[in-house]
Amino acid sequence: MSIYDPLAPDYLDPAAARVERDRTFQVCSDCRLCVRLCPSFKSLFEMIDAHDTGDADSLADLGAHDVSVLTDAEHDRVVSECYQCKLCYVVCPYTEENQQEWVIDFPRLMLRSLAIQGQDGKVSHSAKLLAQTDLQGKVATTFAPLVNRVNKLGFARGVMEKVTGISKERVLPDFAKVRFSKWFRGRNPALTPAATEGERAVVALFPSCMVEYQDPSIGRDLVGVYERNRIRCELPEGEVCCGMPWLDAGDVDKFREHAARNVAALAPHVKEGRDIVVPQPTCAYVLKKEYPDFLGTDDAKLVGEHTFDTSEYLMLRHKEAPLDTEFEGQTYETILWQHACHARAQQMGPKSKQLLELTGAKVTMIERCSAIDGTWGLRAENVEMAKKISKPLMDKVRESDAQLICGDCHLSNNAIAEQAGKQPSHPLHVIARAYGIEEPS
Repeated sequence: MSIYDPLAPDYLDPAAARVERDRTFQVCSDCRLCVRLCPSFKSLFEMIDAHDTGDADSLADLGAHDVSVLTDAEHDRVVSECYQCKLCYVVCPYTEENQQEWVIDFPRLMLRSLAIQGQDGKVSHSAKLLAQTDLQGKVATTFAPLVNRVNKLGFARGVMEKVTGISKERVLPDFAKVRFSKWFRGRNPALTPAATEGERAVVALFPSCMVEYQDPSIGRDLVGVYERNRIRCELPEGEVCCGMPWLDAGDVDKFREHAARNVAALAPHVKEGRDIVVPQPTCAYVLKKEYPDFLGTDDAKLVGEHTFDTSEYLMLRHKEAPLDTEFEGQTYETILWQHACHARAQQMGPKSKQLLELTGAKVTMIERCSAIDGTWGLRAENVEMAKKISKPLMDKVRESDAQLICGDCHLSNNAIAEQAGKQPSHPLHVIARAYGIEEPS
């Protein structure tokens, strides 16, 4: 719909956005299904109820609320507390997929509102600094040992919080000395099953900033698992950050720049018959859902249609013809797997759970949010709220007696390690070790 269309002429019109927020808030207030999901809804309903005079003239008026009385500051509070987990869209009975007359897409409305705040200079300085992931990654990997050491020093983290807005309470992921792209282009794939036994398929990799700069071992195990199943991997030239941090910072133009560069790098591979696989759920969501809408080009739509989560793609291939299930390496009897919010938002089902179960493990799924969601949960102004939101997840992890904790989102896994004291593994790590593929150093 045009009210959520980033290409619509009134997308950045504050008055038009206010009208749509009033309409949406009214529908949400009458429904209240999402009150349990995030602070935005809890605050919204509390503020609406606080304005209620309680002067209902009849039984029919009981519970009726006029949301138009909410102030601009109260609207801004709802926007600032939305961390784009997307789960309200998944459960909402008023989505376009449900063919309701009054279509609601709350996350898209919040993105629109955030873009207007960005246009007016109301987005925090820290959000804009944190959006520069490629610049930070390139510098930090160049000086990785020093950067990683500094990130653990209390005094340095205090200074960093003041300069960047990253909370000094957060344990930050280490940066790698060797980026994934450098490892990939320096490897010799000539002896892999895909080369020696014949290719089953070829895919283009979108590794994400997390894999490129911070945990290349995920990418290395991705390649190992895919090639074990005769799926050859290619790494397109010219890829950059997916751009989601720029949406978090309310900068639509910067997001489009990143989207356009990635589509230009990926579309030729799709046209040659390759699908795109992504090992991080947020980035997969962005390529699938945001690029087609924010760019509106045929190539962007093509990229979105051919983008897959790494486990999603493997299970599709497994449905066509079984994957290799000769697991001669390390396996587990029990695994606790977190179904990350942006994986759930893709509405593809619990594909990593299904993949892990091929090893013979009993996999228990937990659908609770870590409240990191890109940069939102790292910022000092949000960290207290984020930890309250993530408490149910952390409690479940602490209480679990599973042999292994597992999750697809690197930032969420890092939050679990920080708050619950157990280090999760990415599903690709688990499958690679089960195959007996040597663990990357």
